[in-house]
Amino acid sequence: MTESGKPVLYSYFRSSCSWRVRIALALKGIDFEMVPVNLIKDGGQQFSKDFQALNPMKQVPTLKIDGITIHQSLAIIEYLEETRPTPRLLPQDPKKRASVRMISDLIASGIQPLQNLSILKKVGEVSKDLREETKLTWAQNAITSGFNALEQILQSTAGKYCVGDEIQGGFHTLPHHQLYQQEAAGLGGLPAVSPLPAARYTHRAEGLAPKSCPISTGAQGQKLGGLKRPGNK
Repeated sequence: MTESGKPVLYSYFRSSCSWRVRIALALKGIDFEMVPVNLIKDGGQQFSKDFQALNPMKQVPTLKIDGITIHQSLAIIEYLEETRPTPRLLPQDPKKRASVRMISDLIASGIQPLQNLSILKKVGEVSKDLREETKLTWAQNAITSGFNALEQILQSTAGKYCVGDEIQGGFHTLPHHQLYQQEAAGLGGLPAVSPLPAARYTHRAEGLAPKSCPISTGAQGQKLGGLKRPGNK
């Protein structure tokens, strides 16, 4: 917490996990301060001694709140849900709650880590002759496998949102850059996945959700409330 008493979120504008937390904070109506951590600039600001002391995994998001520091995005959102239960981010029905958590883990553990910066860097180092082509193929395979599985699950769970018609803010949002990756991977014909981002947010989060922007954008974007909205430069 800062001297103002606000939670502090360490975030990167292109991090899907950070978007997940920012959306949850917005839906909960929690005012917070954001400290940008650029994962590319200066060789990666997450590797600085100060940030490593804050998060030994050298990852974003990291949230300082209520006198504690929490690292993983889903753990952060679970804490927000348990300590600030309204508005609710999980369905009341325990079966639907299980479905939300299942889909969340599919995205957060089964898709995103396999095509993030650190993994793609290692893939490029292993295959130096075909570095960019190999990294793209690796990412495409991870996204294709994950989205195909997600599509199959959503056929039986989706309503207005991924699970029924209740908002599951932040738990398993598919950030817009992942949809760009979906297009880059040549993934078409996913009718349950593709329309969902348009209905992702309730009226409370409308205008707070990050605009879609190409993966390659270098823009930090303008500040909007407690969020940084990526630009399209």
